[in-house]
Amino acid sequence: MSQRVGVALVGCGTVGGSTAALLLDQEEKIHQRSGVHLELRYIVDKNFDVARSLELPETLFTEDLDTALSDPEVQIVIELVGGTGFALELSRRVLKAGKHLVTANKALLAHHGAELFPLAEQNGCSIGFEASCGGGIPLVRTLYDGLMANTIDAIYGIVNGTCNYILTEMIEKGQSYDDALAQAQADGLAEADPTLDVAGIDSAHKICIMASLAFGATVDLDRIPVAGINRLQAEDVAYGNEMGYVIKLIASAVQTNRGCFVRVEPAFISMDHPLAWVGGSFNAVSIYGHAVGHTMYYGRGAGGSPTASAVAGDCIAIAGGAYPIQFKQINIWQGKTKPATQLDPAEIHQRYYLRLMVQDKPGNLGRITTVLGSKGISLSSIMQHEIPESIQGDSNEPGSVPIVITTHRVKEADLHSAIREIENLAAVQPGSAVIPIIDEHPEFREF
Repeated sequence: MSQRVGVALVGCGTVGGSTAALLLDQEEKIHQRSGVHLELRYIVDKNFDVARSLELPETLFTEDLDTALSDPEVQIVIELVGGTGFALELSRRVLKAGKHLVTANKALLAHHGAELFPLAEQNGCSIGFEASCGGGIPLVRTLYDGLMANTIDAIYGIVNGTCNYILTEMIEKGQSYDDALAQAQADGLAEADPTLDVAGIDSAHKICIMASLAFGATVDLDRIPVAGINRLQAEDVAYGNEMGYVIKLIASAVQTNRGCFVRVEPAFISMDHPLAWVGGSFNAVSIYGHAVGHTMYYGRGAGGSPTASAVAGDCIAIAGGAYPIQFKQINIWQGKTKPATQLDPAEIHQRYYLRLMVQDKPGNLGRITTVLGSKGISLSSIMQHEIPESIQGDSNEPGSVPIVITTHRVKEADLHSAIREIENLAAVQPGSAVIPIIDEHPEFREF
């Protein structure tokens, strides 16, 4: 008969409640399939409304964290309180007590992983964090296990379901950003304050963790340039779609011979790329390895049940004994690796979409292309429309029309230098739209 492994769960909100329900409902099936007998002994919180709504056993409820942490039968503690305040304090206490930590907290690990991973090793325990990067999508395990033999060249991810839902509404229904956000909030897919999602911060936490694993180097979160979707204009979404591109919030990490580029930003993707097909609140991540080539992982990146699935998977792996051995042996965790060489994104070469508001007079287009040519910027296409009545307003000067340009691969610093010079022309309004275009992954190691 297998040994019982005690589990304490701290934080019983949406994810915590789903995790507790999954561990209890599937306890016997988990035992039959894995040989692991997980016993949920405590549900720790100050508010048990969610737990009661799920009809979880009240005998497990406690506000006494100390009792749960001091119980010698508890070998695994699940942290689902979120944030980096109490969660950090709790994680330190768990690891110093020699208990394994399982968490879905991407902010905690992005900010404090370099402290927590060595602390776990010092105390003979491990940290399971599969749920931190892709909800129910097994991205962490893929990077530390399945693709271990590969040199990872690049990661491109749609890793925030709220943003992807909003962009899908803008693409498919022509909604404005504000209207799409309001719909996401009405549907329960966006918080009342959606800043962490729409400003790209949540995505930055996730790509920081994934890039650190993929490249075997500690990526500095504070050095990741982040741009969200909250400044996107509906006309750019429409113009890009007309040219065969779909807008997505992309968290990317690209390895070169000189170092890595890690960033979060809205970008256009060809409709032929599988990431372009990912709609609604779904997430997907493309990972390029030198041997395996392009692999892609798709599913629910958030939500109670999908995240609970990943949390339970970590608990099973820890209780079964395999993961603690891997955790000790593997050398790609933060704290074991050197700082990543993070390159200035201004040095990256890629294609771009530009939208300029230009007075509709002869010669103005020629002046713009002359500036671009002087910076060595080669153009792929030029498109000009009369300005739609729906977007005419105070921000667009009378007689101005949108000129949409796509470039061939160009150094970002050269492009922005050209834009500054173009916006100094009397015929061009300030505030041009500049959006990168991500094509099929090239051989970045030849950068």
